[in-house]
Amino acid sequence: MKKITYLLLIVLPGLFISCSDYLDREPFEEPSSGTIKDEASAIAMTNAAYQPMQRPKLYNMRMWTLDIMAGNSVVGAGGGDDGIETIQLANFVAGPDNFGVIDLWRGPNPGILYCNNVIETLPGIDINPAVKDRCIGEARFLRANYYFILVQLFGDVPVSLTPAKPGDDLFPARTSREEIYNSIIIPDLLEAIHLLPRREEYSNQDKGRASKGAAAGLLAKVYLTLGQYDKCIEMCNRVESLGYTLNPDYSDCFGGEERNKNTAESLFEIQYLGLTKAGFWDDENQANWLSTYMGPRNTGWVGGGYGWNQPTEEFVKLYEAGDLRKDKTILYEGGPAFDNKQYKSSMSGTGYNVRKFLVPLSVSPDYNTNPASIIALRYADVLLMKAEALNELGNTGQAAEPLYEVRKRAGLTNLADVQNLTQAAMREKIRKERRIELAFEGHRWFDLIRWDGGQYALNFLHSIGKVNAQPKHLLLPIPQREIDANPNLKQNSGY
Repeated sequence: MKKITYLLLIVLPGLFISCSDYLDREPFEEPSSGTIKDEASAIAMTNAAYQPMQRPKLYNMRMWTLDIMAGNSVVGAGGGDDGIETIQLANFVAGPDNFGVIDLWRGPNPGILYCNNVIETLPGIDINPAVKDRCIGEARFLRANYYFILVQLFGDVPVSLTPAKPGDDLFPARTSREEIYNSIIIPDLLEAIHLLPRREEYSNQDKGRASKGAAAGLLAKVYLTLGQYDKCIEMCNRVESLGYTLNPDYSDCFGGEERNKNTAESLFEIQYLGLTKAGFWDDENQANWLSTYMGPRNTGWVGGGYGWNQPTEEFVKLYEAGDLRKDKTILYEGGPAFDNKQYKSSMSGTGYNVRKFLVPLSVSPDYNTNPASIIALRYADVLLMKAEALNELGNTGQAAEPLYEVRKRAGLTNLADVQNLTQAAMREKIRKERRIELAFEGHRWFDLIRWDGGQYALNFLHSIGKVNAQPKHLLLPIPQREIDANPNLKQNSGY
């Protein structure tokens, strides 16, 4: 069946090579022990749980546009109403009818459904225990990630932990985020660490699946968000012990070549084939949109080139002299050529465009042919999490080591720059480093709202002229159409 074919192909390109014998099995939206009878169908069911991450409601658009909301960049685009929902979010005037808000609320839900199918169905199926454990571990990792996105953006959200059945409550109330962290996200990730293989234990055709390192890295981020610094450090050390390293060159993390995918630094990334017969906005679309959206507008430099996500002058001025990441992250007049083309500041409203995700026409000749992965979690992030946790525990001297490791790759090799700092000075150093290292990767908003109980976010946003930002904006509004459909949903305060 065509739908199942997509579920198999969209996640891990290598899978279709040896799995053609089960492309035509029945769909798994409502699985039972009668529909899952062998390893192939169990794997197909698990593959479906990855697919919603690829959609524009999550990593292919809405997640990276959070950097615009966080002040690293402006929408740019074509002016007028082009990207109006993101402009509203970035100006903190978005209401419960905002389409970006609706996308982010709805985006994780299909993934949660598919994960629940796997977690409930597979334990009772008689298949290879190693395959069964791996599939359940993948589903637990993915479900934790989907819920982690939701609680950071919306706070309390409705919870579903089993596939929908006749007679189920169709109007669930919101469950507190504290309960979701403690009863779902953390237990799911701990179980995923237990069940999942190391990344090296996957065959080439299974590269990109969730692994122990991915689960440990995500749990480190959860613990950091909750201020549980000892546990965060424990998970960061767990990732380090699994053999993750920084790539020699910062730009090795990005791009559409095969060498840029699932590298030594990558803990988890969203996979794309780059070849698809689906429409651009279809859920089955297999093209990474980052190059398409962020390429300089109307230049023909990349497939598409819509001119979104233009870095601000305030952000660009943060780069220290000698920081190698500047030339690899942004396009600016006088900087290195891209694909033998020289950038001009007139190509953007701010004078800058994002460079790090662009792929040349030789790799992606059209708007929907980009095969690059989207990196959701990488080792540099883990090092900076460890530095932050150490510093918050008062171990400021120890925090300098992982911080320096990230800076050294960037060409900032003066160790004295991170030594003998006060805790407060180290805190600001780490926060700035996270902003530069992870720029435009969708982490900045989540960092802003977790620091100092969200006050850091408000202070920063006001300092760059986003004076509309108020405490209520630390959470997004619940979409009004969801409240209208579910009388037990209550709106976030202030909306």
